[in-house]
Parts: sequence; C-alpha cells; structure tokens
Amino acid sequence: MCNGDFSEMIHMAYVTPTAEETAPTVLIVDNNPMSLMRLREIFKIREFIVEVCEDGDQAVDEYIRLDPELVVIALDLPSLDGHLAALEMREHGGESRIVFIASRRLVQLAEDASHSAGAVAWLEKPISSTAIEDQWEQILGPIPDAPGLEDLDQLYPEDRVKPEADEGFMPLPALPGMPGLPLAGVTLEPLPEISTAPLLATVPVKPKRRKLRMLTIVLVLSGLGYLAYAKFSGLAPFA
Repeated sequence: MCNGDFSEMIHMAYVTPTAEETAPTVLIVDNNPMSLMRLREIFKIREFIVEVCEDGDQAVDEYIRLDPELVVIALDLPSLDGHLAALEMREHGGESRIVFIASRRLVQLAEDASHSAGAVAWLEKPISSTAIEDQWEQILGPIPDAPGLEDLDQLYPEDRVKPEADEGFMPLPALPGMPGLPLAGVTLEPLPEISTAPLLATVPVKPKRRKLRMLTIVLVLSGLGYLAYAKFSGLAPFA
C-alpha cells in the first residue's frame, strides 16, 4: 500500500462512516489496561478496525497475520520489548506506520527507539485524543528508514540463532596413559581368564601324620610333667 492510498484511507475513515472491508486497521500493543481502553476508544472514533494485544512476541505474530496500516506499541512490554518487536515487524516487511508510546521516564529511550525502528512518531503517556490529533499529520507522513535492522542480530541474538542438530554421542578424550572410551556399537574383546592353579600350588599342604606326631609329643610331655608334680607333692608313691 503506497503512502497516498493510506493517507486517503485514513482521511476517509476519519470523516465518513466506512465499511469494515475498507476501514484501516490499527494494532494496539500495551499491557496497561487503562491505556488500552483509552486508545481503543480514540481509534474507534476515527473508524479504525482495532486489534489489541499485550505481549511483544504476540504483537509480531499479529502484525504478520493482520498486516495493519498502523501499529501503536508501548516500549515496556513483557517477553519482548516494543523496540525489538517493532524491528521484527520492520524486518518482516510491509508499509505499516509505527507509533511508540512511552511514559515520561522513558523519553530518551522512546526517541532512540523511534530512530532505530523508523517510527513515524512517539507519544507520551497518558495518551489523549488531542495528543494524537497534534501528531496526526506526522503520523500520515513518510515512513523513515530503520537503521536498527542492521544491528538486530546483536540486539536480540538468542532468538535468532537456530540450534544445531544433535550429532549423537560424543566420546570423551582419553586420559594420559589410558585408552579412550569405546564408541557405541563397538564390541569389546573379553579379558583373558586368570588361573588360580599356580597360586594354590605354592601353598604347602602339611601331612596328617605330622599333626599326629606333634599331638603325641604334647601328650607325653604333659604326662611327664604330671608325674614330676605328683612326686614332689606326695600325691602318689614312687618305687
């Protein structure tokens, strides 16, 4: 849609009742209920088809779906701030005019974002019908370039980097002096069996006869000891 066609449509919507098929669409993006209600009423009076959302990510999706003539978007939005959302819209294409709305404390941010995203204007909250009327000629003017598109990857890299495909199991490096871990699907050779026969052969086995001999010696010595004790104590007579 060229600038002339849009200006003519806006003028027609503002001064005469129009059918819904030919009425321009405004996408209003703000998470403040009072601000949304006020902007909705202002643009309904101007015979716009009004679409609203409260989230930056959702706003980009709605922009692609609706292809609106005008976008009025707050800077302080959840999930994706208004500046980055506007850059995403401009990158997608289309000839929508973007108007930022911001509180007084965000004046400098609003000016920088307007230059970066090529917004036609920015308005200070709370928005009034008079404030929009004062900026209306500028809003209908030419759409500036968006120099911030060149820095969009640096401004918002996390959602613009596609995850790489999973290449499967990665083997760990081998430790010094040790073989590396086996890969999946590789059959390991069985460890050689360790025979215990040599160990058992080295242990001497004492014969039973030696044990009996030792037992006999112990009994004889015990008997001699008892006889000697009895002799000296007078327990038994000796020849």
